[in-house]
Amino acid sequence: MKAAPVMWAISEREIASQVLVHTGQHYDANMSGVFFGQLGLPEPHMNLQVGSDSHAVQTAQIMMRLEPVLLKKKPSLVLVYGDVNSTIAAALVCSKLFIPVGHVEAGLRSFDRTMPEEINRLLTDRLSDLLFTPSRDGNENLIKEGIAGDRIHLVGNVIMDTLVRLQEPASERFKSMLGESNPPVPSELLSRRYGLVTLHRPSNVDNPPKLGAIFKTLQAISGDVPIVFPMHPRTRRRILEFGLEVSQNRRFHLVDPLSYLDFLAIQKGAAFVITDSGGIQEETTFMGIPCLTMRENTERPITVELGTNILVGQDMVRLKEEVYLILHGAQKEGSVPPLWDGKASERIAGVISDWAGV
Repeated sequence: MKAAPVMWAISEREIASQVLVHTGQHYDANMSGVFFGQLGLPEPHMNLQVGSDSHAVQTAQIMMRLEPVLLKKKPSLVLVYGDVNSTIAAALVCSKLFIPVGHVEAGLRSFDRTMPEEINRLLTDRLSDLLFTPSRDGNENLIKEGIAGDRIHLVGNVIMDTLVRLQEPASERFKSMLGESNPPVPSELLSRRYGLVTLHRPSNVDNPPKLGAIFKTLQAISGDVPIVFPMHPRTRRRILEFGLEVSQNRRFHLVDPLSYLDFLAIQKGAAFVITDSGGIQEETTFMGIPCLTMRENTERPITVELGTNILVGQDMVRLKEEVYLILHGAQKEGSVPPLWDGKASERIAGVISDWAGV
């Protein structure tokens, strides 16, 4: 979602030829492969096929497999995105080879170093030459950390570029689901008010008592409003490993991971979203959908400050209370942050053009 609009913007300006490297960190077909078609991305020039493993092994494998690619291609600039292991692995390899790095979505901080992503964010920003921030708090964080101001560029949120482009297709997709004989989510659920849930972070799904309490609460909430829960592969594995009994019914429906367009369509129609995903906090703020985030902190505080996001942590009583307020018309109102206008990728391409002198 982040790379696609930037690639288009660079292509339109004819700044440089581009090589797309897929590390294979996200390897599930619905969580990776389908995205390329729906987002209009070209097939990757190469797939490192790293797959799933521990943080150390995965990061090391990406570094080992990426280095020969960079030595062969000799790029003038490498763009890395977000805060996953691929991000820091690529930045580390580039720093050793003296290849400039541009970090898209720089400066975000949760200030929680127990999160692997926070370590990835901190280190990637230290190694990057061009830092593209999505919101003003990103600039403020980087300046406090001693990053030179001429390396920091407030460009807005590139996810919004994709979101703006797919608003109409997502609405059409939602309508088509209602008439399909076998939609990814039962049409009888989509034709009425429902809540959408997505959870995958270790703090929520790797602890058996916590995960059990979450499912118990979600099932209780489904007594008031139907729940649709696309299951992240990690979450599904934990349910099986922990031997949790999770029964679904017509009001509590578990589904396989969805393609981006299908998920966006269902998200647009939801009365609220319960999540621990950073990107979904942003998407719901843009679309004005109430978002209840099951985390104690967020690296996207602007979604709380200006948007529709509320941090509920792992307080199950608070979660039920907030859902009750939403269902009774007392949800938090929000606004769209500055520069979340669908043009962030154009600004990134402009910065790169100036930097490269083309």
